[in-house]
Amino acid sequence: MSMSNKIATSTPVTGLDRVMRISLGMTQQETISQQVLPFAALSLAMRRARAFFILAKPEITLMVMISAGVASVMASDSLRVMVLVHSMVGIGLLAAGAGVLNQYLERELDGNMRRTTRRPLPAGELSESHALIFGIVVSSLGMLYVLLLLNALTALLGLLTLISYLFIYTPLKTKTSLCTFVGAFPGAAPVLMGWSATTNSLTLEAAALYAILFLWQFPHFYAIGWLYREDYARAAMLMLPAREANDGRTTFRLILISTQLLIIASLLLTFIAHTGTLYLVSAMILGICFYYFAYQVSLSQSKLAAKRLLHASVIYLPLLYLFMILDRINR
Repeated sequence: MSMSNKIATSTPVTGLDRVMRISLGMTQQETISQQVLPFAALSLAMRRARAFFILAKPEITLMVMISAGVASVMASDSLRVMVLVHSMVGIGLLAAGAGVLNQYLERELDGNMRRTTRRPLPAGELSESHALIFGIVVSSLGMLYVLLLLNALTALLGLLTLISYLFIYTPLKTKTSLCTFVGAFPGAAPVLMGWSATTNSLTLEAAALYAILFLWQFPHFYAIGWLYREDYARAAMLMLPAREANDGRTTFRLILISTQLLIIASLLLTFIAHTGTLYLVSAMILGICFYYFAYQVSLSQSKLAAKRLLHASVIYLPLLYLFMILDRINR
């Protein structure tokens, strides 16, 4: 049969047929849309939740919670589980809120640095207003949590930490290289808060713990500063001493000095807090290992050595905390 005969003998398409086919097509599209829309909404909600989670700096918040928890355990004669939990949760909320507000204040600077350009605010995953509201809400919840479930001294320390971190340390990053020194004061506050949460007081033992965390920050952050010095220079952030872009002698000298002081502070804790042999020996071994990486970076002044020192720092502190707790349990 020829093509003309096929056309001639085919069933004519009426207006009703066209309407039915169009209606059927629309129905199919609506069905597909109804199936796709919930998945798209769920995917969007998950992306936004992930952005809020990242905004709270979970790695730093976790370290803050661990530091507060260790101080709480060291301060108590016997384990007080609920006080420990409240300390970690409340101080963790304060740390998360501070992290969010810090990123809100530094959103433009973060957009100028390669390592931070993918953070939620410079990447456009969240609006500035949403981040600001989220940071205020989390910080306020943390303050109320600490005030109502712990004590006023811990809440006061938390408030002073928030103020100094957000309104002194953060603005100083673009004004003076002393910002790292200034930032170490609120950075070490979690151990004071963990101690006061348990005892409602601050003692010489709390000061010894504070000194350890205070001094640990210098080799840790100077290693970061050396690794990303081009990034910081691009954003006009003065994280290294004297804006060193050449040989970095002052930076590496400070890394060695602060590491030496850290080892001394960790050993002094033995006599101040009356820890046992387990902690003393562990602190000596960990200190020698940590100093090895600090010495290596001062010799080579390479990014690889700085990265190794950074990794060593995030291993050293939790291990030191671990042996503190083990020693405390065995006493």
